[in-house]
Amino acid sequence: MNVQNLRHNYPKFISYLKTNNYSEEYVYKINREIEKILTSLDSKDWSCYTDVYLEYTKTSRSSSYLRHKRHIIGAIEQFDVHGRYPNGRRSHELFKRGAYHLLLPEFKSVIDLYCVLEKKRGKKHTSIYRESHSASTFFLSLQQQGIRGLDKISENDVLSIFISPGGTLLRSCTYKKDIAAVLKACVPYHPETCPRVLAFLPALRTTRKNIQYLTSDEIHKIKGALADSENLLTLRDKATAVLALYTGMRVCDIVGLTLNSIDWSKDLIYIRQQKTDHPLELPLTAVVGNAIYDYLRSERPHSENKYIFVSQLKPYDRLNSRSLGRGAA
Repeated sequence: MNVQNLRHNYPKFISYLKTNNYSEEYVYKINREIEKILTSLDSKDWSCYTDVYLEYTKTSRSSSYLRHKRHIIGAIEQFDVHGRYPNGRRSHELFKRGAYHLLLPEFKSVIDLYCVLEKKRGKKHTSIYRESHSASTFFLSLQQQGIRGLDKISENDVLSIFISPGGTLLRSCTYKKDIAAVLKACVPYHPETCPRVLAFLPALRTTRKNIQYLTSDEIHKIKGALADSENLLTLRDKATAVLALYTGMRVCDIVGLTLNSIDWSKDLIYIRQQKTDHPLELPLTAVVGNAIYDYLRSERPHSENKYIFVSQLKPYDRLNSRSLGRGAA
C-alpha cells in the first residue's frame, strides 16, 4: 500500500476541511486516522484502504462505530487515491456493495465454492445469487461477532442471528433455507464444519401473507351468482362456494366437513385443519348455514356417508379436493 501521496499532501486535505467549515471534531478524526495509517503501515499487512477498515472489524461489533470508520477512511481514500475532496454527497469506494466483499477469506471460499458447484449443476442464476447473498450476510454477521472461521461458530452465535434475546424472530424461514442450501452444497468439501453449522440452524416454519385475489367487483358478481335461483349451479356447488367465499376455508377442509362438524344449536363449525392439524372454530353465519341446510334437505343423496358433500352418483362417495375444481358429478 503506497501512501507517499498521502504523506506529502494530507496537509492540503486538512486545510480544505477547515476552509470549508467542517467541524473541529470531524477534522480531528480525519487527521488522527491519517496519522494512525502513516505510523502503523510498516507493522500491518495492508494492501489498500479496505484492509485498513477491516482491521477495525476485528475489534468492534458496533454497527454505528464501523459505519463511522467507513466514512472517515473512505474520505481519506477518496483524497489519496482519486484526488477528490469531500462534497457531502460522494460515498466511499472501500469495497463493492454487498456483504461478500467484506468477508474473510475462509468465508469467501465457501461462497465461491457454492457458486461454482451450483452453476455446474445448472441451478438458476437468480437462485444462486439469492442464496449466496443470504449466506454472505450470515457469515458477515458472524464475523462481526468476532467469529474468524467455520470451526469457531457455535450454536449460540447462529441463533443470535435468527432470534433476539427477547425471543423475537429476526430472520425468515426463507433466509434460513438459503443459508442451508449453501452449506449443504459444500458438505463434501467441508465434511466436519458445514454439517455442524447446518445443525445449528433453527427450525423455522414458512409463513405467508394472505393475498386478496378477488376485487370488490368480482366478489359482488360471485355473490350475485350464488343468490341467483335461475342459474344452473347445483345446491352442492353453491354451498361449497359459499363456504369458500364467506369463511376462507381451504378446499381440503370443505370436502372434509362431516355431519358432526356443524353445531346447529350454537351456530358453529368445528374442523381440524388438514394442512396444519390445528383445530379451528368458525361462526356458522346465516348465509353459510342456509346454503348447507338447503343442500342437505333438498339435494344430498340419501347416504350413510358421514361427509357432508358427496358425489351425485352411486355409491355417493365423499368428494376430494380436486372434485370442487373440476365440477365433479
